[in-house]
Amino acid sequence: MSGVAAAVEGARRAFTDIFIKRPVLSTVVSLLILLLGIQAFFSLPIRQYPKLTNTTIEITTTYPGANADLMQGFVTIPIQQAVASTEGIDYITSSSTQGVSVVKLTLRLNADGDRALTEVLAKTNQVRNVLPRAANDPIVVKTTGDAFALMYIGFNSDVLTSAQITDYLVRVIQPRLQTIDGVSQAQILGGQNFAMRIWLDPARMAALGVTATDIQAALQANNFTSAPGEVKGDFIRVTINADTSPSSVDGFEQLVVLAKGRSLVRLRDVAKVELGPQSVVSSSMFNGLKAVFVGVYTAPTANPLTVIDAVRKAMPDIQAQLPAGLKANIAYDATKFIQASIDEVIATIVEAAVIVIIVIFLFLGNIRSTIIPIVTIPLSLVGVLFLLLVLGYSINLLTLLAMVLAIGLVVDDAIVVVENIHRHMEEGMSPMQAAFKGMAEITTSVVAMTITLAAVFAPLMFTGGLTGSLFREFAFTLAGAVVISGLVALTITPMMSARILKSGVHSRFQAAVDHFFDRFANGYERWVSGSLNYRPVTLLVVIALVGATGFMFFKTSS
Repeated sequence: MSGVAAAVEGARRAFTDIFIKRPVLSTVVSLLILLLGIQAFFSLPIRQYPKLTNTTIEITTTYPGANADLMQGFVTIPIQQAVASTEGIDYITSSSTQGVSVVKLTLRLNADGDRALTEVLAKTNQVRNVLPRAANDPIVVKTTGDAFALMYIGFNSDVLTSAQITDYLVRVIQPRLQTIDGVSQAQILGGQNFAMRIWLDPARMAALGVTATDIQAALQANNFTSAPGEVKGDFIRVTINADTSPSSVDGFEQLVVLAKGRSLVRLRDVAKVELGPQSVVSSSMFNGLKAVFVGVYTAPTANPLTVIDAVRKAMPDIQAQLPAGLKANIAYDATKFIQASIDEVIATIVEAAVIVIIVIFLFLGNIRSTIIPIVTIPLSLVGVLFLLLVLGYSINLLTLLAMVLAIGLVVDDAIVVVENIHRHMEEGMSPMQAAFKGMAEITTSVVAMTITLAAVFAPLMFTGGLTGSLFREFAFTLAGAVVISGLVALTITPMMSARILKSGVHSRFQAAVDHFFDRFANGYERWVSGSLNYRPVTLLVVIALVGATGFMFFKTSS
């Protein structure tokens, strides 16, 4: 048994001694951790919160002319009942308005959106024959990612109409924004597309015997696309262009909607035709003028700060090319809040590091002793970034918050190592001898401390639902920083202690600190002795505290 213990002790000494004997090896280990972390910093995406896969599937069905009750009973309900059994659905919402039915499926967090989309398409096709014949085919759209754009750009004019602004945005601005790297979609909001508006005159229709069905049939018969082909000769080839549909107000006005013998009723006889916006039921305003907005959405894997910064840099060029009378301004930029939040957390990290350094100095009382655990802070916080990159995580508010909390934890192992080595130096050993003996005594303890502290956060790593998705990266960051601090405490800290600490050097401040802690230790010893001498009283206090804890647990509102 003693031989096994000796072998274990020898292996333990050999593991720590090699880093004390070879400072270059310890330096290489620290530089490797630092370089990997720096490289990961430039590769990690930056987000406001951890990546969450929020998928929605929207089924839109139009039935021109149908009222809301008809849409609800004959379109919305059949589709909603058909898709309700789709796997992964969290909840379903629907709306039925004049001529439009919308069924929206919100999937559970991180559910397989592609699989759900396939099921929804199949189930929607199954009920297609149940829907009214005049209803258009349902349009199924899957959306994954943020429900709101990170930037909204407003375009307004006191000269152009909303339809004219929308036409320019569709042809020029939208393609330009969507070519920026990382932009997944540039959505036009509040726009009004051009359409041929036909306003029927019921009195004229009744007088001429024309019905709305006649007009609809005439429009459908004269609005089709034809591909007539081409004519080839020995030396020439001529492409045939057939204008099979009207494209102007005059063309629509000339359409024959009813023929009675030699009498022809044209569309202009029973209706007013004009080129105008497709819908006038809504409008948007910006700076007191009618405006159209473009919402910029980023790709799920893109860095929103980088993408929106690229959009912001492209704005001067976009504004310079706008037609006369059209103005563009950034109405909303969410990255300002993201950047402000990240800057605030980084400032908190710096403040926490300064506070920890001051506390360490006050308790150790020596600058040389303080420098050694301080080195652990940047190595642990920067090194954990490499672990985040390997796990596919990001730099966000929660991982930065974990770094704030980790600052006070990562120095514990290093302080224990420094204190133990310093204790042996007080007994008369040289720094090198004290490092060898001190590490032989506490190597196992440091490993146990590191594993125990990291294991405290393990339950958060395996929590499900929204809480788990939000705090999983927080837990991994905190545990990873603690593990790296343990590695630093076993490799770099003893090497630095053996070469930085000096024997027999005590400043007045250090002497005052030692005197204070000696008095504090003596007082603590008296308190412990008193509690052991009056065990019934101590046990009664413990029972009272446990009972009060249970009482508050059940009485505290959740």
